Order: sequence, then C-alpha cells, then structure tokens
Amino acid sequence: MRRYLLPGLCVIALVLALHTMTLASGIPASLRVEALEIHTAAGERHAFKVHVADTPEARGRGLMFVTRLDADRGMLFDFERPQRIGMWMKNTPLSLDMLFIDAAGRITQVEARTRPFSTESIHSREEVLAVLEINGGIAGKLGIRVGDRVRHPLFERQPH
Repeated sequence: MRRYLLPGLCVIALVLALHTMTLASGIPASLRVEALEIHTAAGERHAFKVHVADTPEARGRGLMFVTRLDADRGMLFDFERPQRIGMWMKNTPLSLDMLFIDAAGRITQVEARTRPFSTESIHSREEVLAVLEINGGIAGKLGIRVGDRVRHPLFERQPH
C-alpha cells in the first residue's frame, strides 16, 4: 500500500495544480480551443489560439473573471448568424480589443482597449457573425485594422 502512496499523492497534486490554473485564468475548461489567423492588409499573419464561445451560456460569460490572457490567446464569440450585437465588460478585469467580424471573415470594426468592469454597451455598427476578444493593445501593436481578414473554420462554412 505504501508504494502507491507517493505516486497517488503526485497525481492528486497534478490534478489540483491543473484545476487551480484553470480557475486562475477564469476561462471554463469546457470551451474548445482552436487555431485562428489574422491576415493583415500589410501581408502579415498573426496566429492565435482562441476559446470558442458558441453557446448562449459561453457567450454570456465570455471573459468575465479572467485575470490573465496570453498575448497569443483570445476568445471567439460565434453568434450563429449575422446580426447587430452589443458587448460589455461587466465583471471583466482585463482591458480587451474587440474585433467585430462579418460572415466573410472581414474585420468591420475594432474597439481598442475597452474599459474593464464597464457595463456600457459596445455595439457593432453593422451585422457581424463573430467577435474576437484579445488583450487590449494587441491589435494596435500588431497593426490589425478594419478590412483585415480572419481565417477560421467558422468563416469558411458561411455562404458569402
């Protein structure tokens, strides 16, 4: 029995550490993570790993309570059909860049460095299929602008 004690404790410690990391980041572990690329008008490509929020519950929570987001990470909100949408920063301690994206994968609007914890609505100016949230300031740093293209399976399966 003693020979299993140390390996068992190691497994428990690993599970607790992983659980703590998930809690610390605040992003639900149940959300799938997918690759996404942004192709800029200047010919640059920027790769991200994004958590996909494609249910009402996931979209409603978004990045609330998330205290840390790596520079190459983000959350892609899939709204299922093109529509005008509103977002807010309630319970979100990070400043974010919100990239509004139409069904063709074109960035139509960039709301840079949103205000943490704000309950003010940020509305799309036109119908969008998705919103990509990344760390505040990253879009400017990488030269991401309106008109740039987002490559992700969500936009490939949409009729244009």
